[in-house]
Amino acid sequence: MSQTEAHDLDARVVIIGGGHAGGSAAAFLRQYGHTGKIVLVGDEPLLPYQRPPLSKAWLKGEADAESLQLRPDSWYAEAGVSLRLGATAVSLNRGARTVALASDETVPYDHLILATGARARALPIPGADLAGVLALRTAADAEALKSALGPGKRLAVVGGGYVGLEAAASARALGAEATIIERESRVLARVACDTLSGFFQRYHGERGVVFVLDAGVEAFEGEAGHVTGVRLSDGRVIACDVVLVGVGAVPNDELARDAGLESAGGVVVDLEARTADPRVFAIGDVTHRPLPLYDRHFRLESVPNALEQAKQAAAAITGRAMPPPEIPWFWSDQYDLKLQIAGLPFDADRQLVRGDVAAAKFAVFHLKGDLVQAVEAVNAPPEFMAGKALIGKRTPIDPDKLANPAISMKDVAA
Repeated sequence: MSQTEAHDLDARVVIIGGGHAGGSAAAFLRQYGHTGKIVLVGDEPLLPYQRPPLSKAWLKGEADAESLQLRPDSWYAEAGVSLRLGATAVSLNRGARTVALASDETVPYDHLILATGARARALPIPGADLAGVLALRTAADAEALKSALGPGKRLAVVGGGYVGLEAAASARALGAEATIIERESRVLARVACDTLSGFFQRYHGERGVVFVLDAGVEAFEGEAGHVTGVRLSDGRVIACDVVLVGVGAVPNDELARDAGLESAGGVVVDLEARTADPRVFAIGDVTHRPLPLYDRHFRLESVPNALEQAKQAAAAITGRAMPPPEIPWFWSDQYDLKLQIAGLPFDADRQLVRGDVAAAKFAVFHLKGDLVQAVEAVNAPPEFMAGKALIGKRTPIDPDKLANPAISMKDVAA
């Protein structure tokens, strides 16, 4: 995939998706000097907003739609960004360079940015359509879940991933009971090492969260159309007032696939966030993107990834030099814990723990020989920051020094 079109700062850019990636792309285009028309199409009625706080601050009543906006209402008019909120794109005609909306409006483009994100994976089991069976991807989802939580309420979370753990922590803060149901033998089984998942399970358990592991879910039970329990494959029923299903996400790549663009569990793009069509870009959770550091392609779900690809697409459209590649990173806030993760543990052959797990201040380094591939840091900002730098610079380290918390991370890196 390579650029074949001349840069045109007056070109018409259409962005499909009003989330963090789409909203940021509009802002970066203006920041990078684009003067042409920008049309932002979003299927939610809200302006682009931050999504990570939905499972934390929003549930606890500490944030709302206005406080989470990426930019105030006035910015879009001042920046000349035309909004189509509450609008759904239904098809893409690459030959005519148009996008058809469900409202029968046809929107022409010179450059198109697909920022369609991902949706919560549904469980195709009986009772999945009962009221009170919720996902958590949008502000509307968060509001529905918040209204169902409170003292004496019972939350059942299907799936022991980060969103489920964050929601359980928020539920406990609100006085609700929380039970996490996970089909694997540990939480975070697909996204974290044993040390980290064991730590979080113990920490949550000490705060009243109940875990049901190695458990398959057969159905949701209900009365009068509302969920009352989760029936497990062994016949047990976990009673609840509300269920949060957090079993992963599915990229919203249908628009791209129907238009003949390649998808491999996400829309395939290059390091400019460009698809095989030089006029069409894709950014954020929907993309299957190259990770040169790890010599592979992968789909990332994170705000830093959305921002990085928004910069890439805006730079490519405006003819600006490409931003330097970034190290993938992620975070999660639970109770008084701040988890920060840098890198991905591809090809790692050993793990090294630095710090005190019992004191909730430690980091797990994933090494490939004497190189750091990834670091998972709990309440350990120096380890996160230094680890992130070591990953990017490919600086060999002395594992014995790294394991010794008496030696500063600065000295370890030196």
